[in-house]
Amino acid sequence: MITGYRLSLALILFLYVLTGVLYAVYTPPWQAPDEPAHYNYIRALAEERTLPVIEKGDYDQAYLNGLTAEKFPPGRSIAPLRYEDHQPPLYYLLAVPIYLLSGGALIPLRLFSVALGLLLLMVADRLVRDLFPDRPFLALATVILMALCPQHVAMTAAVNNDPLAELVLGLALWLAIRPHPRPWTLGAVVGLALLTKTTAYVALPVALVALGWRGTRQSAEERGCSTKAVKSGGSSLPASYVVRAGPMLLAALLLAGPWLIRNITVYGWTDPLGLARHNAIVQGQPRTAEWLAQYGFSGLAARFLRTTFQSFWGQFGWMGVPMHPPVYLALAFLSLLLGMGFLAWVLDHRRPRLTVLQRRGAVLLLLSATLTGLSYLWYNLTFVQHQGRYLFPALIPLALAGALALEWWAERSAGVLLVGLGLVGIPLAIAWTLRRSALLLWGAMGMVLLALWALAGFRPRLRRALVLAAWTVGMVGLNLYALFWAIVPTLRPPAP
Repeated sequence: MITGYRLSLALILFLYVLTGVLYAVYTPPWQAPDEPAHYNYIRALAEERTLPVIEKGDYDQAYLNGLTAEKFPPGRSIAPLRYEDHQPPLYYLLAVPIYLLSGGALIPLRLFSVALGLLLLMVADRLVRDLFPDRPFLALATVILMALCPQHVAMTAAVNNDPLAELVLGLALWLAIRPHPRPWTLGAVVGLALLTKTTAYVALPVALVALGWRGTRQSAEERGCSTKAVKSGGSSLPASYVVRAGPMLLAALLLAGPWLIRNITVYGWTDPLGLARHNAIVQGQPRTAEWLAQYGFSGLAARFLRTTFQSFWGQFGWMGVPMHPPVYLALAFLSLLLGMGFLAWVLDHRRPRLTVLQRRGAVLLLLSATLTGLSYLWYNLTFVQHQGRYLFPALIPLALAGALALEWWAERSAGVLLVGLGLVGIPLAIAWTLRRSALLLWGAMGMVLLALWALAGFRPRLRRALVLAAWTVGMVGLNLYALFWAIVPTLRPPAP
């Protein structure tokens, strides 16, 4: 028998797949960041049958600027764009059969990314349900926040290795938070992360911390020691940790070792990831030092924060298609509500205390999100890459934090009304920017929605359902607006 939870989850996943397919089909060719270079990696594996090597000439900023300015006209080749050839090979190897079966068609490869995004949502659902088995609202809200973020949908409907990197990292997080993580299994997933993308390398320190956590507890239980004795230091703790971490590292190296050795032979022992070669070749990209000299620290910081926020929610194409400013204002209000709600949840002394497993999960998720944020800042110390999509490896912990915020607001009638106002702001902003004559219609719809929120104040059981339903409807509408009123008309190449 299908439970209400499973039916709700199935509906959310269906809406994600439907939205992702629309993005994959209707987004003009190559109008996603670095999509041509990722495609050429797959083509090299399929046709040349060898791992590509990033070389001088694989990145031509002037040629790329011309392609983006002309909206990738069919007559101009994307073959010279091969600056992703240093990437780990797993995503591209998995995509080769699809390339061969479809004759190199773009849309099937994009749909492969949509499928990876679907698996990511299923992993996120399982992770949150394991942490909070008696609070299904949190799992559903986490999945909704991940599934319907427009920029995330756009990236999981394009040819790139980001969806697989997020999926593998999500698997590593799920295995790490479990009470008894298996070193060999966790090591295998870490090895897959090493073979996918550097943004997924966060899985390694998370796994090491998770095994150390269990080693401390297990050492105390096996020896009958108190927690205080373990904290004070004992000779068994290092040995226990090595016994557990050793197999994990060995499994990871067995999987990723051959590729790393190959890179050492190609790029040198000081550059096993090919990153130094990549940085030397991508000449012409804006450098942070140049912008710092041009705009000063305050100007650079303002651009960094504004563009990061906008491109986290949605700034499409090659960062050249933002949504209308009123839409970002509505999203800023919603983001503020999520941040305030999460902070209120953290400081709320009346909430139930976290269990040992939940505290473990919170620490590991916080570690993962922090490392992702630091790597984003580190990358921007060299290159101007103010792209919020680089924070998507932290989307599971961020979405769970947002889910806790929504749950906190949903327990209060005033909070439900505030969330409703924020969601009503999205269609009002879209109507204002696209067709002002529709303001009355959208306003009437908003009043109906607010009336429902008010009724929820008298029917507490309806609050959570209304929050989830309203967020889902609002984000689906935002995705349709982003695709059909921003991406397609702006990025469609001119008729020949």
